[in-house]
Amino acid sequence: QVQLVESGGGLVQTGDSLRLSCAASGRTLSNYAMGWFRQAPGKEREFVASISRDGSITYTAVSVKGRFTIARENRKNTVYLQMNSLKPEDTAVYVCAADASTTGGSMAARYDYWGQGTQVTVSS
Repeated sequence: QVQLVESGGGLVQTGDSLRLSCAASGRTLSNYAMGWFRQAPGKEREFVASISRDGSITYTAVSVKGRFTIARENRKNTVYLQMNSLKPEDTAVYVCAADASTTGGSMAARYDYWGQGTQVTVSS
């Protein structure tokens, strides 16, 4: 069992940056590929980014490519999502998830554990 807790969300303005953190407990994070997803009100959950167990392989959604970067520090059991040049359409609850496979990916169904999420609101 893995417990995931996100932090770092908040209210920012267009063009600002935020760094989200996802802290894991219960099991060593290096056993899992990790992903970030987001869900805006009235919309379906959307894949944002994922990172393999060792951090060597990352996937990023087209909608955030070049602005968002996923990273991990296994020794700290933490995964990060650096978000730059934020836009109002990035407003959503951001959730991290753990996948027992090696590489991660965009399919939510493959993830085994999910956090509760952190709210990001970008004002225009």
